[in-house]
Order: sequence, then C-alpha cells, then structure tokens
Amino acid sequence: MEHVDAVVVGSGFGGAVAACRLAEAGLSVVVLERGRAYAPGEFPRGPAQLGRAFWDPAEGLYGMFDIWSFSGCDSVVSSGLGGGSLVYANVMLRKDEDWFVHEQALPGGGYESWPVTRADLEPHYDAVERMIGVSPYPLTSPGFDDTLKTLAMRDAAAELGLDWRLPPLAVSFAPSPGAQPSQGAPLAAAAYGNLHDVPRRTCRLCGECDLGCNDGAKNSLDHTYLSAARHHGADLRTLHEVRRIGPRVGGGYDVQYVEHMPREDEAGEDGDGPPRRTGPHTISCDRLVLAAGTYGTSYLLLKNRAAFPGLSATIGSRFCGNGDLLAFLLRATDRSRTRPIRASRGPVITSAIRLDDGADGRGAYIEDGGYPEFVDYLVEGADMRPGRVARFLLRRMRNILTHDTNLSAEFADLIGRGELSGTSLPLLGMGRDVPDGRLRLRDGRLDVDWTAESSEDYYERLRSIMRRIGDVLGAEYADSPPWWRRRVMTVHPLGGAPMGRHPGEGVCDPYGEVFGFPGLYVADGAALPGPVGANPSLTIAALADRMSTRILESRASLAAPLAGVGAVRAESVGVGGVGVESVGVGGVGVESAGVESVELPAVPPIEVGTEAVPRGAETVSTGTEAVSMGTEAVPFAAGRADEPSVFEGRTSLWFVEEMRGLLTLVPPGGAARPGGAGGRPVAFRITITIDDIDRFLTEPEHEARAEGWIEADLCGGRRPIAGGSFNLFVPGETAGQRRMCYRLRFWDADGRPRTLAGHKEILPGAPTRLWLDTSTLHARLLEGHVEEDGDDDATVVAAGTLRILPSDLVRMLTTFRTAGPDGTAAVTRFCRFFLGELWEVYGPG
Repeated sequence: MEHVDAVVVGSGFGGAVAACRLAEAGLSVVVLERGRAYAPGEFPRGPAQLGRAFWDPAEGLYGMFDIWSFSGCDSVVSSGLGGGSLVYANVMLRKDEDWFVHEQALPGGGYESWPVTRADLEPHYDAVERMIGVSPYPLTSPGFDDTLKTLAMRDAAAELGLDWRLPPLAVSFAPSPGAQPSQGAPLAAAAYGNLHDVPRRTCRLCGECDLGCNDGAKNSLDHTYLSAARHHGADLRTLHEVRRIGPRVGGGYDVQYVEHMPREDEAGEDGDGPPRRTGPHTISCDRLVLAAGTYGTSYLLLKNRAAFPGLSATIGSRFCGNGDLLAFLLRATDRSRTRPIRASRGPVITSAIRLDDGADGRGAYIEDGGYPEFVDYLVEGADMRPGRVARFLLRRMRNILTHDTNLSAEFADLIGRGELSGTSLPLLGMGRDVPDGRLRLRDGRLDVDWTAESSEDYYERLRSIMRRIGDVLGAEYADSPPWWRRRVMTVHPLGGAPMGRHPGEGVCDPYGEVFGFPGLYVADGAALPGPVGANPSLTIAALADRMSTRILESRASLAAPLAGVGAVRAESVGVGGVGVESVGVGGVGVESAGVESVELPAVPPIEVGTEAVPRGAETVSTGTEAVSMGTEAVPFAAGRADEPSVFEGRTSLWFVEEMRGLLTLVPPGGAARPGGAGGRPVAFRITITIDDIDRFLTEPEHEARAEGWIEADLCGGRRPIAGGSFNLFVPGETAGQRRMCYRLRFWDADGRPRTLAGHKEILPGAPTRLWLDTSTLHARLLEGHVEEDGDDDATVVAAGTLRILPSDLVRMLTTFRTAGPDGTAAVTRFCRFFLGELWEVYGPG
C-alpha cells in the first residue's frame, strides 16, 4: 500500500495552503482532488462547453459547478484543482474583530462561540495575503477610473452615510508588484513556477471571474499555493475522489478513493456512456487533512462515522450560509441619471459597503456584482417585450408594401439599446446569519435541515438597505427568484464539523485537529463554528496556515514508535550467516558494487526552529541502520460490497521506489533503440505493495501491485498510474537468469492509454555486476493498456533505460512498512527471500 506523511483531500483554500506548507517543510504530501485542472484558456465558455460544466460523475459530468438543493436552501460550490478559488469573486476580507464572538446567544437557543481571536489569525492573514497577492481595485488609475458600477456604489454610500471601501482582491491588475496597472499585460512568473506552464496576463475587466479566468489574471490557488506545493514535491492528483476514510491501529489513516476517467478526455469520445473509473485504491498516511469543502468534508465524516467511535456529537451542526443574499437593481444609473452602470465591465466585485452591526450585532457587507458581457444578450432577450416585437412586424409589413428592402433600422429597434443590460446591477450581500442548521445523511445522501426563518431580521435589514441604494440610483429593486419562496442561494456554506474548546462544543479543536483522533484535521469551511460575515476565503486560508504551523511544530509527537512492532536486526535476516551489510555475495559489499557506504537514519531529519526532529514510524533494522515501517491497520467499517476492506487479517508489506532515465522515440515501423540520440526524460515514483506476504513468497510469479505516478514529456507530464504490477525474480529466458518486471498502465495527457513495460536483468556472473543489474530498468513505452502476453504485438512508442540512483536507494530503504499481524516476521521472510535469490545468481558455484 502507498504511504505518505500527509494526504490532503481537496485543493481549496484550506487544502492548498496545507499542502504547500507541509511540502515546503519536507513532508511527503499527496493531494486528492476530485475535479480537473484548468489552465488559462481551458475554462468553458460556449454553450456546448457550459452544458457539460457541471459535476455529476454518475451522469458522466466532470465540470466545475456542483449545485446542491436542500429543503431550505440551494448552494453552488466548485470542483477542480484550486477548489472555490476557480470561480469565486476574488474578495479577501478579514473577519471583523468584533465578530469573533464568545458564547453569543442564538435566537432559537444555543450559542455561537469562536475559540480563536482576530489576534490569533493576524500573522496568518498576513502570510496568506503575501502568498496569494492581493490589491484593491485601482480605481484611480487610467483605464480603471471610469468603472461606473464602482463609482455608483461609492456615490450611493456617500449619500446614505454608509461605510464604502475597496476590498483587497486576489487579482493581478499590474504586470508585477509596484508596476502601473494595465489591462492584458503579460504577468511576471513566480519563482516557484506555474503548474500549468501557460502564460498569464493582467485583468481585462471582462467580468468572467465566476466562470474561471481564461487570462490567468485571477491569483487562484492553482497559480499560487498549489504551484508552490508542487515545486516543493507535493503530488497533485486530479479526478481522484475520496470515498472512505478510517484510522489505523497505532496511528495514521487509510484513505480509499476512485479515479475518474472521463470519456470525453479520450480521442473520439463525446462524453456519453456509463461513468468510468478505476479503484477503489487505498493510500495510508500519518496525517489526514480533510479540505473537501463544507459539504464534502461533512459528508465524509458522516458517512464514515462508524470508523470513528467517540466522534463529537456536534458533527453536522453549526451550518449556515454566511448570510448570502443576491438581489438586483434594474435600470440603475449614476447619480446624475445620465450614464448606465455597465456591470459587465470590471472584475465581478470591485467595492463593498460595510453595514454596522445593529442592536443584535449581526452586521453585513453589500458588494457590487458583475457578470460576463455575453450575459447582456440573455438579459436583453428576456426583456424583448411584446411591444417591440409587434412594432418590428408592423414595420416589416410596411416595408413589403413599399418595397423597402433595407431592414437595418428595424432590427436595430428589435434588439434595443441595451437599456436593461446596461443598467442592471447585481448586489451581493453577506454577513452574520444564524448558524443553527444541521447536516445529516438521509438515505445515504447529504441533507441540510436549515431555513432563513431564524435569520429573518438580518435578511430584512439587508434587503431594506439594498432598496435604499437602489433609490439613490433611480433603480427598481428585485429579489432573486429563490427568495420569492424565502429560500437562500449560498455560495459560502459553512459548518458541519465546527471547531470548539472541547468535544461537547465542537468536532475539532481551535487548530482544526479532530478531538480524539490525532493527526486528523479539518481545514475548510466545515470547521467554522459560525458565519465569517465577510467573504470567508481568507479566513479559511488563515486558519489552515495556523493549523499547518501547529502540525510542523508538534509532529515530533506523531513520530513516536508505534505499538506492537519490534525491530529486526540484520543478523536475523542473513542468508547462510551473511548479513545485509555484505549483500551475502562472496564478501562483496555494497561499496564494491558501485555504491558508497551510507549511514541510514530512520527518516531524514527536518528542522523545526533550531531542533532537528525525525519523522516516521517504527523502524526495522536493515544492515547496521533502520528502515521505516508501519503497523497494523483496522479495516474500514460498514463498507459496501464494492468497497471491500483492504486487509482482512493478512500481512501486507510495501515500499516506495523511484527511477529516472531517458526514452527515445521509435519511428513508426522502426526498431526500438534504447539510449539513442534525442532521449526524452522519464521518471516514476511507485509504491510496490505485497498484499499477502505468504502468497507472494509461495507463488512463482511473486507479483505485487504498483501504484503512484509516471512523469514523461512524451506523455504530457506527470500522469497517475491507473493499474500497475511488479514481479520479483521470475525466471528469465536462460538458465539461472532472473527478472524484475514492471508494468505501469496509465493515460497520457491526451487521453490515450499507454503502458510502460520494463525489466531488470539479473544475470549469472561476477558479483561486481550486482549493482548494475539491480539498478537498471530496460523499458519500452507501448500504445494501449497491454498485458504481458501482448508485448510482441503492441506498437512501441519509445524505448530506453531508467536507473535508480544511490540517493534514491537510500530513500527507498526508509519506506518499508507493514500492515497486519506479525509485521516483523514478514520483513524477515521478505529479506531472506530477496537475499537468497541474489545468492543463487551471484554466489559461488
């Protein structure tokens, strides 16, 4: 089974921050994101694209927008690498200091209490703002100073005596920090690079922020924290959806997931047909960070509750919509009544009005809204009143009678002058609604028990002030359609796994760690015990940054030895009295095989302040030093038939191997020439898992699973392995020959199936060949997903060799882990088998 220091579920404001901070500190991090990656230029725009831009894998949809409808509210959240940052409106406001309330009574009973303060978060607010890059809308700069919706909001606030401001936005208006703002200018690259490897440019004021920024002007998490996380070694896996989670005996967690394989990603496919995926797969970790969004995280904890006995009874509580309210001002103009608003020009939000807290302390923000310019056509079409149509038909009949063949004026009148679209301004309200909702499972599906009734005073006050703003601008006020039935449409669902001071108050502590389950963290909106009031993105990110600091400061305690696993000395693993230090071959040690002697620590130390802290699990000694391993795992509770337990009492063993080298393209119909000129780099990192050590040792194929990733320019970069196998010491073509066989199946970036098939030749001969033979993989890249007996008929795309470096060997020796009963004996048997086979090939005789 694959094992890493940390698995992060989701890549939104909590998950991206955690992945970056932990990877930067040297931990091995895997991010499992259910959605796709979207580079600038790949966000949907046309009707055909937008029609498939929704998330419902059961219906073959793998798009960004995930729409939920519950009994009392509706909600829109995001699915994709970068989470909500892909489609949010960029506002990065801090939670007001007075809104970090302590035991504030709620109208329907109970109370809202925040176990953190503004002072606790200040340094983390600063850190997130620096990393993402925020700046207010440059209203005084040429090219930006005529943004009419912003000026209209400013003037209306001034007339009403309201607190108007330009909030920090995560948008690049200037090509570099300190430069003059300009539209559509190339953006300077960050030092950590960009995971999309696509140029970005500054904001063009197109109003398309909520559909994904095709210019890359939005400083979304894929361009910032996730790019930095990958730069520091984090493994970002898209279309990987987590289904089950559970704790492991002795510490750590198992995470079960499936990998979606969208049909439209494959050449010639239109996306129709039954859903397709691989799995379930399982990965284990020392620390599990749940950052799948309020709905995703709450659902995982509720669905897997049986695996977490003693989980706080507050699970599912404190739900709210962050006071979200959408309304419209129709036929609005500036204060002079001469100029239209043109809400489609600018980023979606440019300014905000802060409402005072009132008698009940439930203040709010009202922000100007925007939309893409193409929406203007939809608005005008909806406003094509019968009078305009009748006038067009009458004039058309007159033209026929008078033989007037010019229809330009008639069509111009039919389309209109854009009065409604040019004068409509969305208003976005948010603030401190009442967090008294509850998330629960109903027939296995997530449901929300929450209505706007207990927050009625808050909403009525918000609507009243919106009307007053409309009056100043000469506009008609209109509620959004959901409000006609007193339903709230929220894009900021919060709560479900709230933080608290103790399990009676919350699911997790003030640092996001779940009570009673060390190493399990909640790092998204689910952890919030009430509304942020302001746009919540910055506060979620700051809490995740604070959580990450806590993890890095306290991880020494998680590296304590795990119970029930003993150490195995090299003497007990020897073959014929020869220990690992001499590899058991005629006195030829590793040094003489081309690898210098290396002292192996249990795990490479990581600096925390001035103290070096080792990380890892219990160790098994190999040679004179130690190899990291795990301990027993607990099966998943209440798994369905299609989601079996991974262990079932057997003993498993796994380790991680990394190799790198070159592949040379093979011309069509040509012969493979490994090592030829023009080789392209290739590398893989796989976890080799022996599910049952007894079966592995007795069956002649000695087959194990291989999971992980392969990275090759020929295949479009790093690609997850969809299915892989490894065979150890199978008989070769000649007497005494052995082979280590690798078969890694994956899809390239264009959706084409590929197989990397290779073997290490273990040939009888001088012991000095041992290192060369066991570290060199002769590989071919084949078209299709090819089984072993199909290699000869498969089309060869490229061929070459990969090697394991001495430094990679050192790391590999620190990754040995076991799960199940008697792990120490399993390692002993495996080492005895491995060294015995080498002795058979290279030993005397």
